[in-house]
Amino acid sequence: MSEPEVEIRPVDLADAGELLTLRRAAFVTEAQIYGDPNIPPLTQTYDELRADLVADGVITLGAWSGHRLVGSIRVLLEDGKATLGRLAVAPDVQGRGIGTRLLLAILPLLPEDINEVWVFTGRDSVQNLALYERHGYTHQHDQTAGDLTFAYLRKILGDGEASPVGAAHG
Repeated sequence: MSEPEVEIRPVDLADAGELLTLRRAAFVTEAQIYGDPNIPPLTQTYDELRADLVADGVITLGAWSGHRLVGSIRVLLEDGKATLGRLAVAPDVQGRGIGTRLLLAILPLLPEDINEVWVFTGRDSVQNLALYERHGYTHQHDQTAGDLTFAYLRKILGDGEASPVGAAHG
């Protein structure tokens, strides 16, 4: 399948409802893998999502195909590291490079003091793990929270992988 034309840009409060819908659609398959409909992306409320979108140290990018939000990624910046999460792609366009584009789009937006990027996903989420490993993330450890076990992966940033906020990107 061909890669759809998408525009990557920050998600703002006006997009909160669409973002909530996208995440719920995208994370249903994760919930099915684990037999748990109560994973955090499915239980986050609209008000919690809106608060997260304006929180200090959080960047949320979206991928739009026309007027439709088809993908998103959330990044938390703290203590010299970035933690990626909530990478979501609409089920009908998965496997077409949107997740990869979001993963790569975040790097130029990271402040220059960020030297490592962490990501976590369910330990049994084989496709997610493969995506992160293809892009240089290496498994560091697993951590259990309730009935779920998360795999934590890390990427150390080298020269040219991150640039100051506001740097040109395309």
